[in-house]
Amino acid sequence: MDLILILVVAIVLVLGVVVWLTRQPKAGGGSGKRPKTVEALDTLMAWQPTPTRVLTGGEREAYVVLRRALPEHLILAQVPLARFLKVPTRHSYTEWLRRVGQICADIVICEPNSLAVAVVEIRSADGQESERAQKRQARMERVIKASGMPLHIWREGAIPDAEEARNAILQSLGLLTTQEGASQVSTRGASAPGRPGLDGAEQAEPPSSTWFDDLDSAPAPLSPPELPRRR
Repeated sequence: MDLILILVVAIVLVLGVVVWLTRQPKAGGGSGKRPKTVEALDTLMAWQPTPTRVLTGGEREAYVVLRRALPEHLILAQVPLARFLKVPTRHSYTEWLRRVGQICADIVICEPNSLAVAVVEIRSADGQESERAQKRQARMERVIKASGMPLHIWREGAIPDAEEARNAILQSLGLLTTQEGASQVSTRGASAPGRPGLDGAEQAEPPSSTWFDDLDSAPAPLSPPELPRRR
């Protein structure tokens, strides 16, 4: 009986030692808890946010010029492409966001009803952008071109004046003929041929700010294009 009791006590002691050893921190391991990852950080506490400028010097200059040149239009700055461009709903919006979601147009020119009609990009004066910037610019140019929207590229230090800017923008929109001068042009806007009027534009509402909240941000394949039906 005494021998059995001694064995039981010995086993309990051994198990207690094993449990105690497994809970001890390893050498150089600190408290033994897993270190906080970047994802676990509270960015409001770890990365103190501070206000900054929205526009560069060249973008501010271009914005002021366009406000003077096109007072009948709405001028917006740093607008994400996914905010003023749509793709057919049969395609993956997740993939669309992955491709263009982080790209912003420097300045977007809109009709009074907020329908985007033209884009102005401000590039460095020497044209020596980084390789990453060039790829972003090339992707933006392809997307804007595919949408049929005029894209104007201006260089810092060579921003046109209000009259030149007005002529260039309105000509690209088909609102200024060679017989019309900048001071004589009538803002036909929504009534211009081939462009949607106010009612049609109001129906083409932009994606809601919460439109993509529940979407998975992982890459998703695009649906194959629809083939024309045989008659």
